[in-house]
Amino acid sequence: MYAKPDSTTMTARVARAGDAMDAALKSLSYPTADAGLPEGVRDLNGMRNDNAPTLVPAPVPVRPVEVAPQPPSAQRVPNEIALGRPSREEAEAAVRTLLRWAGDDPTREGLVDTPARVVKAYDQLFGGYRQDADALLERVFEEVEGYSDVVLVRDIPFYSHCEHHMVPFMGLAHIAYYPTKGVVGLSKLARVVDTFARRLQTQETMTAQIADVIESILKPRGVAVMVEAEHLCMAMRGVQKAGVSTITTQFKGVFKTDPNEQVRFLTLVRNKG
Repeated sequence: MYAKPDSTTMTARVARAGDAMDAALKSLSYPTADAGLPEGVRDLNGMRNDNAPTLVPAPVPVRPVEVAPQPPSAQRVPNEIALGRPSREEAEAAVRTLLRWAGDDPTREGLVDTPARVVKAYDQLFGGYRQDADALLERVFEEVEGYSDVVLVRDIPFYSHCEHHMVPFMGLAHIAYYPTKGVVGLSKLARVVDTFARRLQTQETMTAQIADVIESILKPRGVAVMVEAEHLCMAMRGVQKAGVSTITTQFKGVFKTDPNEQVRFLTLVRNKG
């Protein structure tokens, strides 16, 4: 018959089993979650291992912020191009090349002086590259008897060239602003339009440039610009639809935040009475 061990015998057996387990664990060494850290690692017995190699964590890659570059036409003052600018003789030679490519003879009587005329005309048509729109607005008249209502100059004619085909587009520009520190000469606003128009342009860019320079120099409470134009690159080539008008607007300050101000501007522009 099986004899039930007493409590003393059971306690001794449990102690011996525990000692055997401890001995087995001490014969093993397992890395822990602390492995590779500068403070060393600890095994399952809690013993610190200062001889463990120090692992340097890999740097987290930083993704650079991508900023879309501005097109050259979006710059108020284009970068200096004098060093790389061709001579007048080189420009005239380029015109003769284009005449030959078009299928004509640049040496015949009617075309012999055309290269010089074209270069002279380009000097005027693209004279905006040599003008600084900021400087045009630096002179401000402060003695206006406290006038602070809207100033509108409308129906400013302009002629520009599409930067995609170098074909003219022309139309009217309308400018309004709420003065704060004073008003600028009315002719200066027309000169600002010409400065940007006499460059290779898109209508959208030109509209934004006019509003931007007025806001940054005059610091008005608001600026509104509308440009309406016909593009000959659409009338003479491609789809060949003459008489089509393109309208672009740019609002800043109170004109942007208050729809009533936009309505007032558009009403003043359209009211010819």
